[in-house]
Amino acid sequence: MNPLDLTLLYLLAAVLGVVACRSLKLPPMLGYLAVGVVIGPNALALAKNADGVRHLGEFGVVFLMFVIGLEFNLPKLRAMRSHVFGLGFFQVLLTMLGATAAMLGLGMMAPTLWGMGWQTALALSSALAMSSTAIVVKLMTERLEMESEHGKRVMGVLLFQDLAVVPLLVLIPALGASAESLFQTLAFASLKATLLIALLLVGGPRVMRFWLTLVARRKSEELFVLNLLFITLGLAWLTEMAGLSLALGAFIAGMLISETQYKQQVESDIRPFHDVLLGLFFISIGMMLDWRLVLERWPLVLLLVSVPVFFKAALVSLLARSLGATTGVSLRTGLYLAQAGEFGFVLLTLAQSNALVPPALLNPILASMVLSMLATPFVIMYSNQIVLKWVSSEWLQQSLQMTSIARKSIKANKHVIICGYGRCGQNLARMLDQENIPYIALDLDPDRVRQATVAGDSVVFGDAARLQALIAAGLARASAVVITYLEVQSALKVLAHTRDHAPQVPVIVRTQDDHDLEALRKAGATEVVPEAIEGSLMLASHALALVGVPMRRVIRIVRDQRDARYNLLRGYFHGADDDSVDELSQDRLSTLTLPLGAKVVGKPLSQLALLAVDVRIVSLRRSGGHVKSVNPDLLIEEGDTLVLSGKTEALALAEQKLLKG
Repeated sequence: MNPLDLTLLYLLAAVLGVVACRSLKLPPMLGYLAVGVVIGPNALALAKNADGVRHLGEFGVVFLMFVIGLEFNLPKLRAMRSHVFGLGFFQVLLTMLGATAAMLGLGMMAPTLWGMGWQTALALSSALAMSSTAIVVKLMTERLEMESEHGKRVMGVLLFQDLAVVPLLVLIPALGASAESLFQTLAFASLKATLLIALLLVGGPRVMRFWLTLVARRKSEELFVLNLLFITLGLAWLTEMAGLSLALGAFIAGMLISETQYKQQVESDIRPFHDVLLGLFFISIGMMLDWRLVLERWPLVLLLVSVPVFFKAALVSLLARSLGATTGVSLRTGLYLAQAGEFGFVLLTLAQSNALVPPALLNPILASMVLSMLATPFVIMYSNQIVLKWVSSEWLQQSLQMTSIARKSIKANKHVIICGYGRCGQNLARMLDQENIPYIALDLDPDRVRQATVAGDSVVFGDAARLQALIAAGLARASAVVITYLEVQSALKVLAHTRDHAPQVPVIVRTQDDHDLEALRKAGATEVVPEAIEGSLMLASHALALVGVPMRRVIRIVRDQRDARYNLLRGYFHGADDDSVDELSQDRLSTLTLPLGAKVVGKPLSQLALLAVDVRIVSLRRSGGHVKSVNPDLLIEEGDTLVLSGKTEALALAEQKLLKG
């Protein structure tokens, strides 16, 4: 294959892999790994030489480390310091020590199978200590667990693992030196890294801020992006010239930019390069895997999957328990962090390039890492059942939580259940208090619940998406349920529980926009309040007031729009920049000016029968510019412009009926 053929092959494979994973609701990383195995030299052999894509993959690692440096946040570290430098530090340290000792012990017992030096054992243990940030964060976000007790601990550990990669990038190349000069090489590499980082961090932020401001003043997006690539790759080249790794320089570049006011802009500009090149890195990892050797040595692969996963889960659980977590929270934390991670592949590849990994072990280790990551979504999916089965006190903990909710709501009647106690939920609670209407709020942030409870608010810790929590909150006696957070899947669960167990209770749902409005209405929502529509109403009201429309009229206009239950604003005119909207499934607005000879001229609006094609008339504008209200008896005239609302196909059919009958 020529370079263009290979490029098209990699892109096609990446697209198919990501589409398959998205369909199965799995992280794209797994798709990249899978297609790398399929097209690689050990399977279909469509790409026999992986050197080109491997070099591109190295740039993916560079941008991955750049993003990690960009997200480096000292206030965030201080806020989570007990989890980051407590649980996270001990997890990485004890995993590396325990795994190194186990590998050396196994090597002494079975030297032909597992013989290796301590340098190899230490390099492999560093890869084992990593967990998958991409997979775990995605799954926790979908399950609304980022603010849970185990979610905070998991994030603390993942954050420390990201930081631990930096010294490991210095350590592993030094381990590849000869035994005689190992400590000298390691000391020299550490000294170079310390001096270089100190030099860059002392004057670097000031220089970076000045340089980025200078570039930004040119008001050229192209120049800004080129400058980012130059800074990232330039610092990566500088650290490589100093005998360190490319990734270390990229991490420093990210840290320097994170201290400037351009951080948010840089994150959005660099993301496409980061995602695409990192995808190529995982394809190159998949291409290294020889499935035939894996099948030949499947007992070893099975051993390498099960033992590290159980070891990490048990170690993290014990550490979390010893640091004050409950048994259930500890076990959940261990289950969420048991798999291999993307940085594990980075460190394993670095160890291989420094001749630290025996060739006979490379494929079984790679296969075990991929399989552990494939199993992660299922482990997390069934984590609650696993915890309830193995932790006898978890039943009691959940029962106590439900009892706490029930105790708070037992005297409440005709109250409002507020799902989510963020800013929106707190504003609603204050208004209900002013009107002497009882309420009980459910929230999953323990710190927020604690502070609000001390302040006297009626809020309890609980997951509103769970039926037990809603029943304990007095769902059957409630006068209304208000969902104040923006997670649609969780809102659909609340709606399903309410519809099945208390269909008489109205449910009001807050959404970001009207994209999921129909789905929420079908699920049983009494009213859906899209923030975008409310924002547009406020924007219009201020604009009308500023141009001289009397305030009483402005208020009446806004009230009329709300009374119409957002029907007028549910559709909108589509343009070329509406890439994120699926026109086949969303209502849109369309205008039609009636020419001479149109079949509907002279007929009243009541005779148009557009309802048969699911299209409604929003407004009518006369040829002279006067806008008429939609009245069934209004006669249509030549030159009238109709504003129609409906889906694309229905609008096309309606226009045909209006013009030709």
